[in-house]
Amino acid sequence: MKLLEYEGKEIFERYQIPMLPRCGVIKIGDCLEKLHIDGPGPWVVKAQVLAGGRGKAGGVKLAKTPAEARDLAGKMLGMKIITHQTQGKALTVEEVLVEEACAIEREIYISAVMDRKAACPAIIASAEGGMSIEELAHSHPEKIIKVAVDAEAGLLDFQARQLAFDLRIPQKNFREFTQLAKQLVKVFIEMDANLVEINPLIISKDGRLLAIDSKIVTDDNALFRHKDLEAKPDHEASEIEKEAKAIGINYIGLDGDIGCMVNGAGLAMATLDTVKMAGGDAANFLDVGGGATVDQITRAFQIILKDSKVKAVLVNIFGGIMKCDNIAAGVVEASKKVKINVPLIVRLEGTNVEEGRKILAKSGLKLEQAGSLWEAAQKAVKAAR
Repeated sequence: MKLLEYEGKEIFERYQIPMLPRCGVIKIGDCLEKLHIDGPGPWVVKAQVLAGGRGKAGGVKLAKTPAEARDLAGKMLGMKIITHQTQGKALTVEEVLVEEACAIEREIYISAVMDRKAACPAIIASAEGGMSIEELAHSHPEKIIKVAVDAEAGLLDFQARQLAFDLRIPQKNFREFTQLAKQLVKVFIEMDANLVEINPLIISKDGRLLAIDSKIVTDDNALFRHKDLEAKPDHEASEIEKEAKAIGINYIGLDGDIGCMVNGAGLAMATLDTVKMAGGDAANFLDVGGGATVDQITRAFQIILKDSKVKAVLVNIFGGIMKCDNIAAGVVEASKKVKINVPLIVRLEGTNVEEGRKILAKSGLKLEQAGSLWEAAQKAVKAAR
């Protein structure tokens, strides 16, 4: 799950990571007076969307007065933002954060990530932070610092001090930085995160070390340990994805036109790859699980057919725990409850496969059977066209 900036900062606050004072968050439909803005200013108004490069797209503005801050926040709500990370799609700004601004002396990049090759967390940092960190990593990889971290012990004192030296942290901020770096790793480990990023971490002109932004991505598989996060809305999920999650079906919408109903994540990935090899594109990643019931298969059909892009449906099921004859009976029963108005291709394999194929053949349903995944993918691509 990806958290919005203000949600990440709420976590940072619990771990005593220094930040600028926040005036509040306003959502579409809220009264602008909800924002408690006072003091000498200035203030920064930030669109809360899950994409980098907001500033270049008009999603970060500076306000000199409380009235201007509220006016900018009101105008920002509902606006569409396209950045280099949205792949040409416009994101709607539904929430806006207003916080105090400060003069920046220097920007630093720091993050905690999972190094899957080394099988341990790692700190990634650079003395040059800000919006162009991706370009920096590409053009000057030698400027990127990497520190392996023990998942049990966290970032050790000597590692934090060496990182501060490598990043040329001023002496007056040295101790504060080493504590921040250790806390960042603690957030990463305790929140079961895939990424915890501060970009930029700044040193202000008056000498303060501050996290100006936050980016936290947590592991969905660990959400059961974090009930507060589990209760939050998934800002990236579509309505179809939310519906699927509510009934225990793993669904991810894609850009193709072939709906794929599969049991098991590995088989789902193989199905998507095979459809691609056959010249087509999948409309979704849909995994009904190893013990799919008739009700789940019915709901899966309903979910697939809600996607207007779907021109054909490919059912690729391996009968293991749930036998093929039961799966076939489930497909037949589901077809009675759901109007399937696109071509349907079914490939069954596994226990009682012959019995399952006979059930489908005698069902009277308008469908095509396939003896192999390759054959099924070819038929689905042809049907979609």
